[in-house]
Amino acid sequence: MSATDITTTVTAAPAKAEGQIPWRAIFSVVCVVVPVSLWFAPLPIPHPAQGAMAISSFMILAWMTNIMEYGAAGLIGCLLFWALGIAKVETAFSGFANDTPWFLFGAILIGTAASKTGVPQRIGSFVVSRVGTSYSRLLLGLVVTSFLLTFFVPSGNARLVIMAAFAISIIEVFGVGKGSNIGRGMFLVLTYTAAIFDKMVIAGAGAITAVGNITRFGGVDVSYAVWFIAFLPCALLTIFAAWRFAIWAYPPEVESVNANMEEIRAKLLGNLSWTPMAKKATLLSLLAIALWMTDFIHHIPPSVIALAVALIAFLPFVNILDVEDMQRTNLMPVFFVAAALCMSNVAQATGALKLLTDFFFGSITPVLSNKLLAVPALYWGGFTYHFATASEISMLATSLPVLMQFAKTHHLDPLWIGMIWSFSAGGKLFAYQSAPLVVGHSYGYFRHIDLIKIGAVLTVIEFVGLAISVAIYWPFLGI
Repeated sequence: MSATDITTTVTAAPAKAEGQIPWRAIFSVVCVVVPVSLWFAPLPIPHPAQGAMAISSFMILAWMTNIMEYGAAGLIGCLLFWALGIAKVETAFSGFANDTPWFLFGAILIGTAASKTGVPQRIGSFVVSRVGTSYSRLLLGLVVTSFLLTFFVPSGNARLVIMAAFAISIIEVFGVGKGSNIGRGMFLVLTYTAAIFDKMVIAGAGAITAVGNITRFGGVDVSYAVWFIAFLPCALLTIFAAWRFAIWAYPPEVESVNANMEEIRAKLLGNLSWTPMAKKATLLSLLAIALWMTDFIHHIPPSVIALAVALIAFLPFVNILDVEDMQRTNLMPVFFVAAALCMSNVAQATGALKLLTDFFFGSITPVLSNKLLAVPALYWGGFTYHFATASEISMLATSLPVLMQFAKTHHLDPLWIGMIWSFSAGGKLFAYQSAPLVVGHSYGYFRHIDLIKIGAVLTVIEFVGLAISVAIYWPFLGI
C-alpha cells in the first residue's frame, strides 16, 4: 500500500463508518451555521475582518471535524475569500507562492523515489538484522529504523505502513499473533513514534507547516540542522522511553528467535536487488539530507533543496520518477498546507489576525515573558488545544500565525516560542489526533486504552526532556 492509499483511507474512514454518519451530518451543519452566523453577526469590527473570520471558521471547523478532505476544505475557503470580495486573488491564494508547500511537495516526491526503489527496506534490514535475536533488541531496532526513515520518507503514514510490514514479518517468526504482547508492544510503539518523529525533524507536513508559519509570521529563518540538533535529545529520550515502556507494559511471550534471524532478514529485504535505479535513489536521498543538515553553512533554503532533488529524479539520464509516479502522488496535503497559509495571510491583511491575537493571548503576556513559566504554559497549552483539532497539522496551522503575531507584538522570541509550541503537537492520547494513529490502530494489534497509556507516559517524559533541553541545551545553540 502506498502513502497515497493510506492518506485516502484515513480521510475517507469517517464517512464509511455507520456509527459516525449522524455525527458527520451534525458536523456538516455546524460548519455552515457557525460561519454564516459570524458573517451576519452585528459585530463592531470592519467587514473584511469579520468576513475573514467567518470563512476561516468554516476552514478550521472542517479541519477539526474532518467532514471532508483537508486540502479540499482549504481550497473552498480560499475560493470564498476571493469570490466574496474579502481579499484579492493574489492574497486569497498567496499561500501557494510561499516556499512551505513546495518544500512539502519536494519532500513527498523524494520519499516516493526512495520507497519505489526499496531504500527503506534496505535500511530496515541493515539495522534490524544487526541488533540481535532477542525481542528487546529487535524492538529497539524497529524504533531506531523508524526514526532513521523520517529523513527518507517524510510521511508518518507511509513510514508506518513500511514499518508495519517489518513488524508483521518479525511477529510471524516469533510464532505469535494479534493478541500477543509482542504484537501489541511492537505496533503500539511504531504507531506512536511515527506520529512524534515528524515534529523532531523538518520532514512531515506538520513540521513543515510549523516552519512555514514561524518564518512567515514570526519573521525569522529556521535552520533544518538547528531544528534537528535542538530536538535530538528529545528524540533519543523518546526512542529509549518508548522501547522501555513496551518491554515493561507488555512483556514478551517469547524472549528470542535464536536461529531464525536469517528468516527475519529475508522477510525484511524480500526480493530487492541493488539495481542502478536503487543506487541513484539512495544517492539523491543522501544528497538531500546532507544539504539539509548543512544549511547553516551554504544557506540554501530547505525548500529549494527538496524541490531541486525531487526534479532531478525526473531527468532522462536519472529516470527514477516518471509521469505515473506523479499521477499516484497525493497532492492534497500540499494544497492543505498552502490553504492554511492563505487563511493566515488573509487574516493578517484584513486585521482579523490582530483581533484574534488580542483576544486569545491578551492576558498571558507575563507568563510568556518568563521563560521558566513559558515552557509549561506553551507545552501543556498546545497539548490541550490539540484535543479540539483533528490533526497536528490543523492544530499548528490554525494557532501558530496568531502565536507568532503575539510574539512579535510583545517583543518575544518567535523561534523559541514556535519550536516549543510545535513540539507540543507530538503529545497525544487519542487516535483522532493524528492520521498515523488511526492507521496503526486499524491493524488491530492494540486497543485504544493502550494508546492512552503510552500517550500519557511519553507526553510527560517528553515534557521533562524538553524543559531540561530548553534550560540547559538550547542556550548553547543560540536559541
